[in-house]
Amino acid sequence: MISSSTLYPEPAADVARKSLVSRIGMEHQWRCPGDEAADTAQRGNILVSRWTRNDTQPIEVVNPGSAACHCFAMNLKCTSLTFSHAGRTLVRGRVTAGALQITAPEVACRAVFESPGDVLHLFVSQQVLSECFEDTFGRPHAGDIRIDDPGLVRDPALERLGQALAVSQSDDAALGKVFTDSVSLAIVSRVIVRHFTAKDRQTREASALPLWRLNRAIEFVDAHLAEPIGLADIANSTGLTRMHFASQFRRATGMRPHEYLLRRRIDHAQQLLRESKHNVLDVALSCGFRSQAHFTTVFKRLVGETPYCWRMKANVDR
Repeated sequence: MISSSTLYPEPAADVARKSLVSRIGMEHQWRCPGDEAADTAQRGNILVSRWTRNDTQPIEVVNPGSAACHCFAMNLKCTSLTFSHAGRTLVRGRVTAGALQITAPEVACRAVFESPGDVLHLFVSQQVLSECFEDTFGRPHAGDIRIDDPGLVRDPALERLGQALAVSQSDDAALGKVFTDSVSLAIVSRVIVRHFTAKDRQTREASALPLWRLNRAIEFVDAHLAEPIGLADIANSTGLTRMHFASQFRRATGMRPHEYLLRRRIDHAQQLLRESKHNVLDVALSCGFRSQAHFTTVFKRLVGETPYCWRMKANVDR
């Protein structure tokens, strides 16, 4: 069980005049922001909290589900875990930073973290979902909104918003509150748009890649990060054609195969930069990049800073 200090949010008030979002607090237990904070979320706020662990030993965490709120879980760092939703295993293996998972109210979840983890949780009330829907589509939703699609979502816009929300903890209190409000509402609105526009085309979409095939693809990618592998190589590891594999992989993960490969190479590069003394060129070549320039370009696009700057900051934080 993770021990850390908890920050309790201010009482909620009228959403037109006061903050919709409580400040980010650290969770003592996975997906458990505390009774006072949870009550605040149920009264019409978005509650934002963060669960972290640095221990490398496996840990099992269980949550019965929020009584009234959807839980948006944004993965902030690459981790390995098994995740079960309503008794069904959805993930078994590595999950990259930026992956989002949504759990509807009163749905139990279980996770076994095999490596350190850092997850941002947004507990979103029905009131906030309804207001975001009406603001987005210009009409109220008929009845309560329930987003009952627990598969991992990969969306570059959501990933950037989640990263921005995570760093807002260190901002000036007054500015941070406004910033947290805006970013949290943007995340909810983006999810609303994705969910309700996706429903119109679900019958035309490919089925998701089965878990056993997804694990084969992930294992193949992890075993060949330093090699110039292509779509055909990954597809062959699952026994599918390139076309069928690409569409099913994207349905299962929210990412195109080449996007996932780049993300895993950058995840591995971050590990090498943090834990080894290899120079940047050696790290680039070890992760399958043709040159240091190519590596730096991709790293900065996905992480937001150069490998050298990121390594300096990572070493300071250790």
